[in-house]
Amino acid sequence: MIYIDVSAAVHSKAGIGRYAESLAGALLAAQPGRFALFHNGGEGNGRFPPPTPRRAINLGYKPWRTAVLLGQMARIPFNRLVPDVTLFHSTEHLLLPLRGAPTVLTVHDLIYKLFPAYHKKLNYWYLNLAMPLYCRRADAIIAVSQASKRDIVHHYGVDPAKIHVVYEAAASQFQPLPPAKIAQVRQTYNLPEQFLLHLSTIEPRKNLSRLLDALLALRRLFPHLRLVLAGGKGWLYDDFFAKIEALGLQDAIISLGWVPDDDLPAILAAADLGVQPSLYEGFGLPILEHMACGQVVAASHASSHPEVGGEAAAYFDPENVAEMTAVIRRLLTDKEEYRHRQQLGLAQAAQFSWQRAAQETIAIYDQLLR
Repeated sequence: MIYIDVSAAVHSKAGIGRYAESLAGALLAAQPGRFALFHNGGEGNGRFPPPTPRRAINLGYKPWRTAVLLGQMARIPFNRLVPDVTLFHSTEHLLLPLRGAPTVLTVHDLIYKLFPAYHKKLNYWYLNLAMPLYCRRADAIIAVSQASKRDIVHHYGVDPAKIHVVYEAAASQFQPLPPAKIAQVRQTYNLPEQFLLHLSTIEPRKNLSRLLDALLALRRLFPHLRLVLAGGKGWLYDDFFAKIEALGLQDAIISLGWVPDDDLPAILAAADLGVQPSLYEGFGLPILEHMACGQVVAASHASSHPEVGGEAAAYFDPENVAEMTAVIRRLLTDKEEYRHRQQLGLAQAAQFSWQRAAQETIAIYDQLLR
């Protein structure tokens, strides 16, 4: 039995959780009966078809991560947890030690390595100790972008032939919506008339501090322009909220927190523009989610963003506030460019699909099993 570790999907609504849920769902649909699910901590949240076989270990996040790392270091196999395993795929940065079964590890990013100041200390310590070991021990690595693959090769000296790039995709609910649905959600969330939307967890590498500076400058031209944040609080976000007050932007910022998937596409479509100013992304899924809903995106040219946004996104240097401001201003005023990028964005998003990701992942499994 091929096991997919869906722990991230069971415990989190953020990026890696979305990845685990979407990939596992596509794999189960592609080859029913071939896969089983594994996760730590309780019964999970039931986002997968009930007949799917699953095994769980009833340990919390930190004890489980510690146990897995110690098992890898001591070379103690955990096969008794998945006695019928033929291959195991870890979809987050945690590789189960097994004997006699190949393992696949998805590496999303090396943020902890590249931006150590942006990580909580315990997480930074754990990942810097564990990830080089996990990358060596995995029989194959899936990177979610060429940018992430380059980082793994550069920092850990992994053979590039062992790393396979498999792109993510927007989920099926991200699509153009009828105006009535957008108007209904706009009313439900009391969305402003003119707003920029940033979709992601709030944390330092998202570069939201510079986006505040850009917003301050833009409001001289667009006095009613506001910034809507969709996504939960991550970590090290106190400085960001302090800066909102320091700049006097309290009335210009609306933080929705986590938004249910049923409402999110309409909120994306209601915005005047999606803005993704991140300093680094392993993939940058929100760009595709915006585009699939018919929304135009202004994005930083950092790491994987150009791979994801292609020619449809309008890019800026994430450390240059004047350039960020100019790109956003241009897209808010040049209706012809806006419409052109809208069409490019729909075509760009259509090139990515979870069905394709599942088929490419299955090919990696089959290669290892041969």
